[in-house]
Amino acid sequence: MNEGTSAGTVDWNDDDMATNFANVVNIQGTREQIELFFGTNRTWNLGDGSNVRVDLTNRMILTPHAAKRLNSILTGVLREYETRHGPLSADEP
Repeated sequence: MNEGTSAGTVDWNDDDMATNFANVVNIQGTREQIELFFGTNRTWNLGDGSNVRVDLTNRMILTPHAAKRLNSILTGVLREYETRHGPLSADEP
């Protein structure tokens, strides 16, 4: 996949890319970096008072500038999604 930029074309090499599923995300940050944690909720029955079990699968560490760009791009993608499919609630699973 090629993407045009003001500096030329970006050639995305996906030879070593892995694909993972996540239905849980958490974020923490410091002055130097933003960390995104991804995982899968393995709890089937929340009604029995048990703890929620999340198997963490990935941690992405971003510079604050990369995190800001991710935020901008993700906001645009979600805005387009909601235009097509209706509003999402952050409280829904």
